[in-house]
Amino acid sequence: MAVKIKLKRLGKIRSPHYRIIVADARTRRDGRAIEEIGLYHPVQNPSLIQVDSERAQHWLSVGAQPTEPVLAILKLTGDWQKFKGEPAPAPLLQPEPKADKRALFEAAAKDTADEPKGEAITPKAKKADKAEKKAEDAEAAAPAESTEA
Repeated sequence: MAVKIKLKRLGKIRSPHYRIIVADARTRRDGRAIEEIGLYHPVQNPSLIQVDSERAQHWLSVGAQPTEPVLAILKLTGDWQKFKGEPAPAPLLQPEPKADKRALFEAAAKDTADEPKGEAITPKAKKADKAEKKAEDAEAAAPAESTEA
C-alpha cells in the first residue's frame, strides 16, 4: 500500500486551514486518514505551522512520500533536513503573543478614573440664545440688501 503525507483542507471558503495527515495514496483529499501529524494555517500572519516531528520522522522512515506542499512545510520546519541528514534551517517566525484583554481594560479604566464626572465642558446652547443669534443674522443681512438698491 502506497502511503502519502498530504494536506487535508478544512475551514470556510476563503479561510482555509489544513491538517497534515498520513493517508493511503488512493483516498480523497479530505478522506479518511491513518494519522494526523500536524497543522497548517496559512491565513495567519505569520503562518501557523505545527508538525509532530517524531511522527513525521517515523512515517518518512517507513517510506511515506510527502506531497509537494507538505515537502515545502517539512523543509521549513527542518524535519526533511533531519530525515536526509542535512543541516537544519533557520527557526520559524512565531506570532507575537496577544495582550491580555482584561489587563488592557483595567489600564483604560484607571486612565478614565481621573477625568471629571460632572457637567460637560461646553454648555449646551439654550433656545433663547438661538433666537438672539437668528435676530442678529437677520439684522446683518438687512443692511446689505438696502445698499444694493
